[in-house]
Amino acid sequence: MKILESQPTLVEQVHKAILAEIAEGKLRTGERIIQEQIAQELGVSRQPVQQALVLLKNQGVLIDAPGRGLLVAPMDPQFVRKMYEMRSVIEGLAFRKAAENFTTKAKARGEQLLTVGRDALMRGSVSDMISADMAFHMFIYELADNPLIGPAMETQWVNAQRVMGSVLLSADKPRDIWDEHEALFKLVASGDGVGAELAARRHLDQAADFMIARLGDQLSSEVIA
Repeated sequence: MKILESQPTLVEQVHKAILAEIAEGKLRTGERIIQEQIAQELGVSRQPVQQALVLLKNQGVLIDAPGRGLLVAPMDPQFVRKMYEMRSVIEGLAFRKAAENFTTKAKARGEQLLTVGRDALMRGSVSDMISADMAFHMFIYELADNPLIGPAMETQWVNAQRVMGSVLLSADKPRDIWDEHEALFKLVASGDGVGAELAARRHLDQAADFMIARLGDQLSSEVIA
């Protein structure tokens, strides 16, 4: 039998749409989430919106509002640090296995993703930069051929999108990660699993330091304001 490709459910689509609004700064920290308004804007019933909001709350993106309802949760730098610690370990494994499993068929796809990422950076589109970064890492997960990696990273990516969006929106010039991605891809393509794992962990540790420093600056500015 042919393997069926699963299509995103309506709840998943609503979840993605709400998360994108938060990552792109259209729904800001502390802003109240109005279920009926979201349902109307997306042209769906309240049920998939409600389910998506419950999922986002469980993932730490939303919190209970005083009285009733939900608010966009504040970002905690310590939580972000722990998130990147998790990513460093799991993605280190993913890059190592991707190098061990690399085939010449993957070369063109990897090069295409690098081109898409650089193009998004040049255009300055926050949503496209986030999508390109995610696509590159998802490609590595596929090459790793470990079905546990993707599900283990789902919640990490939910929060990573929000952190990336917040930092990219506040940056005068976005940090160019694509030279690092290209270097990582070359290690993977060369079959150097150990080198790819070490480089991936270093890449994520440096990303954590950068993101947390920028978030700290944002929080300081908010306090001063």
